[in-house]
Amino acid sequence: MPVLLAECLTALDPQPGQVFVDCTLGYAGHSVALLERLGPSGRLIAFDLDDIHLPEARTRLEAVGNPFTIHRGNFASIQTTLSELGVERVDGVLADLGMSSMQVDDPARGFSFLRNGPLDMRMDRSRGRTAAELLNSLTEAELAAAFAESDEPMADAIAAAIVAARVRLPFECTADLRQVVERAAPVQVIKSPGLGPARKQEMRPATRVFQALRILVNRELASLQQLLRVLPEVLAPGGVAAVIAFHSGEDRLVKAAFREGLRSGAYAEITEDPVRPSEAEKLANPRARSAKLRWARVQ
Repeated sequence: MPVLLAECLTALDPQPGQVFVDCTLGYAGHSVALLERLGPSGRLIAFDLDDIHLPEARTRLEAVGNPFTIHRGNFASIQTTLSELGVERVDGVLADLGMSSMQVDDPARGFSFLRNGPLDMRMDRSRGRTAAELLNSLTEAELAAAFAESDEPMADAIAAAIVAARVRLPFECTADLRQVVERAAPVQVIKSPGLGPARKQEMRPATRVFQALRILVNRELASLQQLLRVLPEVLAPGGVAAVIAFHSGEDRLVKAAFREGLRSGAYAEITEDPVRPSEAEKLANPRARSAKLRWARVQ
């Protein structure tokens, strides 16, 4: 289920004959909607690091019948890829930085603490260090910094607990990490004022830790920074970039880059405040609850 789909289409306003880039193809939910609007004279160029989606995504796009190309790779290479395709500028760029449901729901990928499996977390399983390898090798300070970047208030305590635990037994599976995190930072029960019922904190420490570790494994912040640097150069006059972030560190980078682009004159207009999912969407798709959409339009 694509997050903030209607809001993305409103911000990007794809028109027949235009060229768009979807930086995070996934199951092609956003891409199908874009491709339908670009028409037979338009073109969609899609990126994805994870090969698990590609066959189904390709089938869904082929059913639309309009021109598209798929590139298995990091969207940080957008400028190089467009040059190789002979595309100088594009009319719109979308980046949905969240994980797909298929990734989260597959225990073998190790993305979720709700399902026990190997601590892998690589989007591209053909290269790079796994989450287990990072957990077993990074210093306590490096781990604490990563968790703090995800706004985890118990970052130091969790990092110390991880380092102490790996001395006894190296981390291998998600259940091991979840157990250590929940001992170091138990889920808090927040009492409501007055006679309202008590409730658990909105985001568990394990959620932030797993999120931070996934971002480290896939070097997601560095890739996002590179994309944000080149966006004004790949967008045609009047072109729009839209980015959906689920992580506070990502959203801060997008916000800062768009504001600096507006200040420098690279952008003519940016969203003042992030666009958030409606209550109806959050009820229909709980994974959308932390999504924030920001967009920017070039001169």
